[in-house]
Amino acid sequence: YTPSLFKNIKRKKMMRFMAPRTSTSMVMKAANVAFATAGRTTAAPSPSMAALRFSGLRAFAAAAPGPKPANIEFSSGPCKKRPGYDISKLDQRVLGRSHRSKLGKSRLAFAIDETKRILQIPEDYYVGIVPASDTGAYEMAMWNMLGQRDIDICHWESFGKGWFADAVSHLKLRDTVTVNEHTADYGSLPDLSKVNKDNDICFTFNGTTSGVRVPEGCDFIADDRTGLTLCDATSACFAMNMPWEKLDVTTYSWQKVLGGEGAHGVLVLSPRAVERLETYTPENRPLPKIFRLAKKGKLDAGIFKGATINTPSMICVEDYIDALTWADSIGGVAGLVDISTKNLAAIEKYVAENNDWIDFLAKDPSIRSSTSVCLTLDLTADEIKQFVALLEKEEIALDIGGYRDAPPSIRIWCGSTVETADVEALLPWLKWAYEEVKGK
Repeated sequence: YTPSLFKNIKRKKMMRFMAPRTSTSMVMKAANVAFATAGRTTAAPSPSMAALRFSGLRAFAAAAPGPKPANIEFSSGPCKKRPGYDISKLDQRVLGRSHRSKLGKSRLAFAIDETKRILQIPEDYYVGIVPASDTGAYEMAMWNMLGQRDIDICHWESFGKGWFADAVSHLKLRDTVTVNEHTADYGSLPDLSKVNKDNDICFTFNGTTSGVRVPEGCDFIADDRTGLTLCDATSACFAMNMPWEKLDVTTYSWQKVLGGEGAHGVLVLSPRAVERLETYTPENRPLPKIFRLAKKGKLDAGIFKGATINTPSMICVEDYIDALTWADSIGGVAGLVDISTKNLAAIEKYVAENNDWIDFLAKDPSIRSSTSVCLTLDLTADEIKQFVALLEKEEIALDIGGYRDAPPSIRIWCGSTVETADVEALLPWLKWAYEEVKGK
C-alpha cells in the first residue's frame, strides 16, 4: 500500500463523481482483494482498521456506474423548473400591486391568452385561473355541473378514485342519478368502451400515481355525445396531445409539466360546458364563493379574462408566464411532447435490458405515461424505501418514491422540464442502488 497509491485514491475521492458510500463489509472485501492481488498471505485487518486504511478503496468495492445527473430533481409535483430557470429574471412589476389593478389584470389576461395559444385551445373555449390547484379546479366543475344526468366515473389510481368518492359520498349523487363506476387496478385501464355517450363522463387523462394514461385521441368519447366530459389532465397538459373536441371540462395545475408553483389551477370550458352552467342549477347544493362560476344564470365571464375569484399569487403567475415563454421557444406543445416522449423512451430501453429486476407498473406501452413513469422493483416495500433513501442520500435522485396509495414502486417524473441527459445519467444508478439494497 504505497504512498503513490494513496495519492491516486485521494485524488479520485476529490473528483465530482466519486463512488458512493459503502458498508464496512464491502471495504473488507476490497481489502481482501487488495491483499490477495499483492500476493500476501497476511490475514485481513480488523473491520475498524480496514475502514480506516481502505476507505479510499470504495471505487474497487462499489464503483460509480457513471456521472450523476446534472439535476437530480425528479419529483412528480411540484416538478423541476425549466432548464436555465432564474427567478431573478421574472417580471417583478406586479409585486406589491393589486391583482385588480390594470397591470395585475393585464398580466393575468396575458397568461390566459398565452395558455390558449400554446395549447391550441379552440377560440370559443374559456380558460380561467382558479384557486386550489387542479383539485380545486376539478371539484369546482363537479360541484357546479354534475347531477343533471347519469354519470360514468372512470378511475384507475388514487386521484380518480377520489373524484368517485366526491360524487357518491359528498355530493351524494346516487340519491338523484345513476353513478356508474368503471375501475381497474394500478397499471391497467378499465373497459372505457362501456361509457355511455348520454351520460356525463369523469376521468383522469393521465394517472399521476399509476403511470397509466388514456389512449391517444380519446376515441372512447363519442363525437355525438349529449353528456359532458370532465377531464382531470393535470399531468398531461403540455406533455401530451389534448383532443380538445372530446373535452368539455379540462383541469390542470401549472406545477406539473411546466414546473410552476403550487396552489393555482386552470379550468378550460367548452361551449357545451358553459351551456350546462347557464341552464342547470343543482338543487340544495350550497356553493362556497371560490366555487361559483355563474352569476344570475350566466357564466361569470370575468374569471376567464383575468378577474380571478380570489387573490392569486402574482409571483406565481409571473413564474407561469416565464414557463409559457420557454415552452413557446422550444416549439410549443410539439417540442414539449417530444422531450417527454424521449425521456420515456430512455427508460423503456433501460427496462428492456434489465427486466429481471425492474419493470413498468403499466405493462401495455400504448397506455404508458410519458410523464409520471411508475416502475416496480424486485424488492420488498421496506427495501424500496431504502432504495429511494439511498439515492437521495447519495445526491443522485430526489423524490422518486411511489405514491402512498400505489403498490410498492418508484416514480420518476419525466415531464418536459426534465432533460433526457439527466434521465439517462440516472438509470445506471438505479441498478447500483438495487444491488446495494439487495446485497444487505
